[in-house]
Amino acid sequence: MTISTKSAEAIEKMRAAGCVVAETLELLRELCRPGTTTGQLDAEAVRLFGRCGARSLFLGQPHPRGGRPYPGNICVSVNEELVHGIPGPRAVVEGDIVSVDVGVQKDGWCADAARTFAVGRVPPRVEELLAATAEALQVVRREARAGVFWSAVAGRMQDLVERRGFSVVREYVGHGIGREMWEPPRVPNFIGADMDRDDFLLAEGMTLAVEPMVNLGTRYVREQGDGWTVVTADGRPCAHFEDTFVVRRDGAEPLTRPGPGEER
Repeated sequence: MTISTKSAEAIEKMRAAGCVVAETLELLRELCRPGTTTGQLDAEAVRLFGRCGARSLFLGQPHPRGGRPYPGNICVSVNEELVHGIPGPRAVVEGDIVSVDVGVQKDGWCADAARTFAVGRVPPRVEELLAATAEALQVVRREARAGVFWSAVAGRMQDLVERRGFSVVREYVGHGIGREMWEPPRVPNFIGADMDRDDFLLAEGMTLAVEPMVNLGTRYVREQGDGWTVVTADGRPCAHFEDTFVVRRDGAEPLTRPGPGEER
């Protein structure tokens, strides 16, 4: 397995794409209020992409098993929907949690990130679910430094989540990213039976999309009849957080964050 490292120039290009992703997620967080439809979120994302000279990485992606290509520009998944939710007429309501996954290409380089937003007040245990999943990304920032094996980072992420009483989804993992949305390596959020195959030594300049997916109940998931939407097997809530990172000597730097002067 050949894992590319990126030049300083390439990283800055990815950072520019990452700023578009971050701005989109912030806009959609503000729009995730009762009555907004998932299709409206998609439409607003497209408008922002156009203003920024970016394009969706998701629209038209082929189905891995030969089904219809993905029909949305972003993925919007509600409550028990984990990933790949298709935007449409569904309106969100008070108490929902909404996972939004955004990926763009800008000037030939890609960035990908996700957040799960609470719509109004949600039960305390759901708040804890979102907090634990977000905190798993902070483990990456601190621990994913050059010279460390990925398994050490994945194990700490898994331990954090499971100590809080939640479960880590195994069927979906992160990935390398750069010119293409999916590049080697596979980037699991857990220590699994395939870790000997999946493990790799982190090197400065590697760019990785790391995306912990965490369920309140069982770790098992299943695909819905639309061929894309993945839901928890027990129908309980789940959370999805993701950032695109570049590995440095002292940790991992997220590239999918607002640029200077864009923090809100």
